[in-house]
Amino acid sequence: MRVFIAGVDGYLGWALAQRLAARGHRVGGADALLRRAWVAQMGSVSAVPIAPPAERLAAFTEHFGAAMPFYPLDLRDHDALGRALAAFAPDAVVHLAECPSAPYSMIDFWHAESVQSNNVTGTLSLLFAMRDHCPQAHLLKLGTMGEYGTPDVDIPEGFFEVEYRGRRDRLPFPRQAGSWYHWSKVFDSQNVAFACDLWGLRATDVMQGVVYGTWCPADPRLSSRLDYDEAFGTSVNRFCCQTVINRPITPYGNGTQRRGLLSLADSMQCLTLALENPPEPGEYRVFNQLRDVLSVRHLAELVHRAALECGLTARIEPVDNPRSEAEQHHYNPETARLRALGFTPSAPIGEELRQMIRDLLPHADRIASHADRLDPTVRWRPRRPGGQATDQHLTARPNGRNPE
Repeated sequence: MRVFIAGVDGYLGWALAQRLAARGHRVGGADALLRRAWVAQMGSVSAVPIAPPAERLAAFTEHFGAAMPFYPLDLRDHDALGRALAAFAPDAVVHLAECPSAPYSMIDFWHAESVQSNNVTGTLSLLFAMRDHCPQAHLLKLGTMGEYGTPDVDIPEGFFEVEYRGRRDRLPFPRQAGSWYHWSKVFDSQNVAFACDLWGLRATDVMQGVVYGTWCPADPRLSSRLDYDEAFGTSVNRFCCQTVINRPITPYGNGTQRRGLLSLADSMQCLTLALENPPEPGEYRVFNQLRDVLSVRHLAELVHRAALECGLTARIEPVDNPRSEAEQHHYNPETARLRALGFTPSAPIGEELRQMIRDLLPHADRIASHADRLDPTVRWRPRRPGGQATDQHLTARPNGRNPE
């Protein structure tokens, strides 16, 4: 199978390219290196050093026996994207080329606009390019469980069945996003579903939970990034980075918020299963991709335990919640479809956390040098009139590309 990965330089994209190549698939990729620029704008770096793109691609060729066709483009460059898809002729397209940060989108108007433009316009460009150049290809688009919000009912996989006056229908489950970023993902889902209905495209929309974990092969050029700043570092990744530099683990609020999560290795397994079992033409399907549902406080306790088992000194110190979110809520997502395809969770979370901490310990000095970026400064509701950012890293408008 020929798989085109948009966002191949990112946390998930680079690991997925290697997993697919190891399974015998032909991989091509596109990336504008925006993730590197966004993290740099936040005043941070990847905790795990990552090689420049040229070195990564050279290592990929050495280890997997074939060069990866790479297209340094932004999906919003519609003509360039069309040429890339026509040249590669994919059987499947994986869409990971979106800004994945709720805090980044909540800084101010400029960041909200940047995130929504990148995500919504980029996805729309990709849909039209697929229609024109590879209409038979399967689109695997990464969504987020955050699209659903935290409703007081069980969360089905995208749709629910209704009956009225003897007729049954299948309606999209209501979305209740909690940030400008999450709303951009809702808009993406609606556009993808419409394209399937309108043009007969086939798509899998993956509502993914919080991903944690490292990807550190023996050749460091193949390592995937791991972010820990307040905007791009997911909770577990931040907690682990805090422990390796002897900083307190800082769950937000009372820590009773419940989230779906899975390891990076399990995310790779699920995405591969979805690709190797495509939907029918015209079908828009939704997978809720997660392994466990745990509270943020429980996650902090698990990281604390893993740190102690690795010989570190660790402590938990909750901080005020900068977000606008329910801290006490029902949360029960359905996850049947991936399991029906054969998803079997890999290592237990405690084992994954210990391995993650061991991978991060050699980079403790690197993490410590940007430790000021761990603490939350972006607040969903401004503390003072005008909503102006108070942190020096947040005052600049998004612009340019500043790779690590």
